[in-house]
Amino acid sequence: MKPLARALLVCALALLGAAPLPVSPANAAAEFNVRDYGATGNGSTNDDDAIDRAINAASAAPGGTVVFPSGRYRARTIHLKSNVTLRLDSGATLLAAGSGMDAAESNPNDDYQDYGHSHFHNSLMWGSGITDFHITGTGTIDGDGNLITGNPSSGQADKALTLTECSNVSLEGVTFRRGGHFAALINGCHDVTIDNLKTINSSSGVRDGINLINSWNVTVTNSRIEASDDALVFKSDYALGHTYTSQNVRVRDTTVYSHENNALQFGSETCGSFRDFRFENITVLGAGKAGIGIVSMDGAIIEDVHYDNVTLTKTTSPFFFKIGERKRCPGSPPAGRIRNITISNVTGTNLTAPVVTSTVGASDYTSTLTGTPSVDLGPGITFQNVDLTVPGGHPASEATRVPGEFLTTYPPRDYGARPSYGYWIRHATGITLNGETRFDDNDNRPYAIADDASNVQLNGVVAQRGSGSAYDVGFSGVSGYAVRDSADTSGGALRVRATNSTPVPGTPDSLYAEAEAGSVTAPMQVAADQAASGGSYVTVAAGNNSKSSAPATGWATIPFTVEHDGTFAVWARVIAANDGDDSFWVRSGTGSWTNWNNIPIGTSWHWAKLPVTYDLAAGARTITFAYREDGARLDRVAISSDPAFDPGS
Repeated sequence: MKPLARALLVCALALLGAAPLPVSPANAAAEFNVRDYGATGNGSTNDDDAIDRAINAASAAPGGTVVFPSGRYRARTIHLKSNVTLRLDSGATLLAAGSGMDAAESNPNDDYQDYGHSHFHNSLMWGSGITDFHITGTGTIDGDGNLITGNPSSGQADKALTLTECSNVSLEGVTFRRGGHFAALINGCHDVTIDNLKTINSSSGVRDGINLINSWNVTVTNSRIEASDDALVFKSDYALGHTYTSQNVRVRDTTVYSHENNALQFGSETCGSFRDFRFENITVLGAGKAGIGIVSMDGAIIEDVHYDNVTLTKTTSPFFFKIGERKRCPGSPPAGRIRNITISNVTGTNLTAPVVTSTVGASDYTSTLTGTPSVDLGPGITFQNVDLTVPGGHPASEATRVPGEFLTTYPPRDYGARPSYGYWIRHATGITLNGETRFDDNDNRPYAIADDASNVQLNGVVAQRGSGSAYDVGFSGVSGYAVRDSADTSGGALRVRATNSTPVPGTPDSLYAEAEAGSVTAPMQVAADQAASGGSYVTVAAGNNSKSSAPATGWATIPFTVEHDGTFAVWARVIAANDGDDSFWVRSGTGSWTNWNNIPIGTSWHWAKLPVTYDLAAGARTITFAYREDGARLDRVAISSDPAFDPGS
């Protein structure tokens, strides 16, 4: 068609209210303007049919960009597809309609999580199983008060954006307002990039900010995530009928704020496990519950999580780590684990609820680390250079409080006032505290209390002392405690009260490392496996066996930095499928090789302990695994001088 004829046809169709013919990608540089497909952008006409037509054309291109020029685009449910970029230009706002949204699809697994998590189609935008999908630009996605924060009725939606089992997804530059129950619900997706994103906490019409569920290979950078409920939260529910391990997640240079709940949170939905998370350069502007929260309520293992350079203000509870027994997953799983967590270089001031009048419970709660009577929190829970100024103002009488267990609930307020003002620790092992804690108003509770725990150490702690406090640190039923290089704010030694407790006889180290992170020489090689820690493992190329002696090459040499001398046991996370593929050669440093044969058989990853120990001096040390049988796989390695250490427990 000639250009003039085509232009006349476009005008005629527009006058008739019909959508024009789609623009050829060759003539439009793979851009598909929604107005060319019939969108009005007038804020009142429903433009979703036109938007869907533009998306279909961009997907068929493939890889086209659907352009929203300045305007207000009212829409019922929009159906997302693969190989599409939505670009909201400056002044462009996508608005949710108040009715006519897609109905919630049925879900046989909706007993395992609440309604909002269980259904995906009742959203302003949704896509399932799509790949190479992107939203970019400087425009706004606005629920306009029409997205429901509770359970929607027929024709209503409760989410701005829902993506399930998707890959290669990015959300960049845009702003979400009044997102309903979730501004973005992302479940079962991988290779997700979120950059320069904003979710705005308005006075109404918003609940959660970003929920990343069962997702891996995720980066969140340069963003500001606000919500009335959880702001940036990582979960693993059973809405998909299965779970994925959430891992390889990086959050950097980001600000989070929760008006009523948690700022950075793991859980409460925790059916699948979490590992390899890094948070760096984080500003928490407020949290009605926890500034940094980690709860395992449904059996999940949460491990290898690290926070560095975090600023906390207006948070009701700076840190809240809890193992519970809600068991809201198939098979009623037993209590999970929370371990190998480091929190370093944190500053916290003005640590009260953001808006006291909206707080359920008190305006401040002590940082809490608790397991269950049968399952300890830890090991490897380390606070390094954490400086907090808490509100204080509590009487000495509260130091005798014994909070209940509350195994099936997770809000910090359940425990009421804690018996200490800095840290309250119960049912835990392998806890290390370092940093300075002060209070704004005199507090006569001790700085820290640990009860029913093991290997609890204060190294380089500075703690303010209340004028009427009886002691500074309390240990009750603690096997292995230590207070080293610590003092009150006047320079005096901390007063320790120990009941039915024993000091640490030595100083145990427990260290982890990924096999593929060491030096790997051929024919040993790195292979990918989503179920492996970090997504990779080490094995030897098929057909290579060295049963009589260790090979001259084909090693995985794994470095460790040992802080204290000790006798170390070695554990490895392995797969040994049968008795012909169940061995490695192992040695420490340049010492003698050990034939590690008869590794416990299993076709899934499991921890196994070597039959030897190594006496290691403090400093840089290595453990080397060489191939022996070509089917054995090596994922992760742990060494520990703690006799009670067990990475598989």
